Amino acid sequence: MKTSSFFQSLFVIAATLLLLWAAIGCSSGGPAPSGVEVTISGDFASRTDDFAFDFFKKLNEGEKPEKNVFVSPLSLHMALGMLVNGANGKTAEEIQQTLKLNGISLTDANATYQKLIEGLPKADPKVTLGLANSVWNRDSFQPETDFINILKQSFQAEASSFSGSDATPLNNWASDKTNGKIKKVLDKIEPQMVLFLMNALYFKGDWKTSFDTQKTSDYPFQLSTSQTKQVKMMQMKDKISFANREGYFAYELPYGNGQYAMTVMVPTGNTDINSLISKLSPTEWSDLQKSLKEVNNLQIGLPRFTLEYEVYLNEVLKKMGMPTAFSDDADLTKINKAGNLKVGFVKQNTYVGVDEKGTEAAAVTTIGVELTSVPQTYYADRPFVIVINEKSSNTVLFMGKIVNP
Repeated sequence: MKTSSFFQSLFVIAATLLLLWAAIGCSSGGPAPSGVEVTISGDFASRTDDFAFDFFKKLNEGEKPEKNVFVSPLSLHMALGMLVNGANGKTAEEIQQTLKLNGISLTDANATYQKLIEGLPKADPKVTLGLANSVWNRDSFQPETDFINILKQSFQAEASSFSGSDATPLNNWASDKTNGKIKKVLDKIEPQMVLFLMNALYFKGDWKTSFDTQKTSDYPFQLSTSQTKQVKMMQMKDKISFANREGYFAYELPYGNGQYAMTVMVPTGNTDINSLISKLSPTEWSDLQKSLKEVNNLQIGLPRFTLEYEVYLNEVLKKMGMPTAFSDDADLTKINKAGNLKVGFVKQNTYVGVDEKGTEAAAVTTIGVELTSVPQTYYADRPFVIVINEKSSNTVLFMGKIVNP
């Protein structure tokens, strides 16, 4: 299928982020073929769909038009789900509203997270999916036992401690849980950081029907109205679920037994990629799913690509409704009764690779919790000067420059 603006942008990246989130919405679907049906409440599923599209839109608004974007709403939602268990008062209310979980008890939310953690990896035996959580505290900082127990029970979180500024243990954990696709999430640990919450998500699935590598060829990809580039376009002619919607067309590429799928959406006519993203909503997503129909001998093309993406989400989450967590007014007393804690940063690192065989994708969301006020320390931890003098006569006895103690 050819259009004048064929694949105006890698909107497949935006679509791929839904491949796992859509699985959450299978609360009323049929039984999974040779897998496990992941059943959660329809209300929770619709709320998290709302979160996914809200998150993606607000993130896209702040990115440069020419920059690729690839994120995991599920990873972020689960990391923030751990955080809200440590929050109180206005801070907790704002996080719940941002997660679209206002009115849902923490007990029910935690039970749903537990179902997802246990069920999603088993949904399709032909697809590899890993979900992992962890909590890290500085060895001089003791989080509340109840908080740690909730994370261990509901999120199957591993609890570990760290010291100093070396982030190697956290980076190793991220790498281990993403099959080496995300090797580093932090350069170092700042002195004010006392606790980290981490979620790792790894996905690897072969297409139900693979692309023929011999049919992959150079094809012009439209970067803008005046610029194109040559990409390696994978091609397939098969029975494919397809829909022609207002402003875009879409097709679905299933993985494994079909429990997971990638939905590719391509703008048409005068619709550009940002207009299409603005149009997306839980309602539009639901209507698209209903309108997808199998078409025999449909010719489709998909670029072969890999992408790594890294983004700090503080400003996005503030716009989504949770500014207090990042301020000195934050109430995270369920993490530690003494308080004086706030969220220093929320960061996500992602990877996606799409080729003729299938898709490999990974995400790590890291939440850094820091002290709102850190006692100032003054260490001679760099080259310094010393002077030894006698006070009454103001006589300098010795002077020195110490560059290598």
